[in-house]
Amino acid sequence: MTTNNQPNLNKGQLLKSLIIALIIGTVVLITAVLPAEYGIDPLGTGKFFGFTKLYQGNKQIEKNDTYSRLNFKKIKMEKIGSPTSVPKPSEADNPSPEVQYLEREDTIEVIVPAKKGIEYKFKSLKYGSIKYEWSTDKGIVYIDFHGEVKQENQPKNVFYESYTLAYSNNMAGTLTAPFEGKHGWYFRNETNEDIVVTIRLNGQYELFK
Repeated sequence: MTTNNQPNLNKGQLLKSLIIALIIGTVVLITAVLPAEYGIDPLGTGKFFGFTKLYQGNKQIEKNDTYSRLNFKKIKMEKIGSPTSVPKPSEADNPSPEVQYLEREDTIEVIVPAKKGIEYKFKSLKYGSIKYEWSTDKGIVYIDFHGEVKQENQPKNVFYESYTLAYSNNMAGTLTAPFEGKHGWYFRNETNEDIVVTIRLNGQYELFK
């Protein structure tokens, strides 16, 4: 024979337990669930206890909106550099000079108009070393970082060699010029607002006047 030791609660005690459970549930809802899951913090308790830091709803929506507005196209290897129909000029194989350009440092601002593209280039001798860094004031641009060989008699279809193709708002690196000529960026702005690109250069190069 078994003995049931569970207490028997009358209606008053059951009602009291139910009310206490509802109060506890409401407190948890207001102080933790609403701030963490929905970003709602009417009493400020979610911020006090740190639950509002768990809310990611707005950030995720903003991130998704940014991606959907830009709608990046896939960059393919076939887009790198000149088409095969444009031959590489013989000047690309010229030997490097004994003396490089003097080292210098510059900061340049380039305005890329909305829905348009623009180029910015500097000149370097073969095997000249240049550190670069660029960033936008807002938004992401398409970039083609490339170089054109210096030729005495430049043809109509100019040969160029691409170093980097990307969509970005910031980039940094070092270029060792593979040939003497013009090197730099084509920036394309697909947004509805002008974008300012700030470029920093440091190394063996000269600017075009």
